[in-house]
Amino acid sequence: MAIEAQELYVFSEPASNMPAGTLGLKFSAMRGKERHHYEGRSQRYMPELMLGFSKKLMVHAGTTFSNMYSKDNRWESVYIYGKYRFLSIDDVHRHFRMAAFAQGAYARNEPYFEDIGLQGDRSGIQGGLIATQLIGKFAGSATGSFIQTFHDNKNFRDQALNYSLSAGLLVLPFEYKSYRQLNLNIYAELLGQKLLESDAYYIDFAPAIQFIVNSNSKLNFGYRFQLDGNQFRSMERYFQVSLEHTFYNVLKK
Repeated sequence: MAIEAQELYVFSEPASNMPAGTLGLKFSAMRGKERHHYEGRSQRYMPELMLGFSKKLMVHAGTTFSNMYSKDNRWESVYIYGKYRFLSIDDVHRHFRMAAFAQGAYARNEPYFEDIGLQGDRSGIQGGLIATQLIGKFAGSATGSFIQTFHDNKNFRDQALNYSLSAGLLVLPFEYKSYRQLNLNIYAELLGQKLLESDAYYIDFAPAIQFIVNSNSKLNFGYRFQLDGNQFRSMERYFQVSLEHTFYNVLKK
């Protein structure tokens, strides 16, 4: 069974997982004006493969291409992400879930900006916890994680705390009748980072809309921008579009 639509956040992960035995393909693209020595707009492309091994365990593997550290688009990183749901308290039209996750990444880029990310920017590892509460058509989620990066440049910090608060609301359909109905969800997310070895930080706001077709295809549109912060960042605002398709009952039990 698919997870609740209003938990399918655009810029973060919920504590819920993909259904067991599913395969997902996702392609994301982000574009914005970057603060670096190259002219023009920066862009990053992120193809991703997702596997739901069981109702408790899922794994993502992806790679990135961008022009954020070069004049032209080039391959820049590979990463793997795993999430294990260890708590589920379910009731009628509501549930509370918690999960632990870990991520590892290799990136060819040398540090240039203060913000730390593991999808194209730095090599490193990340681990954290997610808690998600669903009540009717509304879902709220909170995430906290620690990032450790690996590089030889002593001028850049390599540890950070990430956190997020996410909210999702199912707008359509007004009355659920079948899996083939078009779903429309709206989202609002706060995403922040604090470097552990300095006072540098940022806090972003990211509204988004999402369309779900036939319960297996998702189209997301989001815009992320900085509310406050003092980090020298790659981009303080950007648009993101992603398309995802899920194949059910692919993995045999």
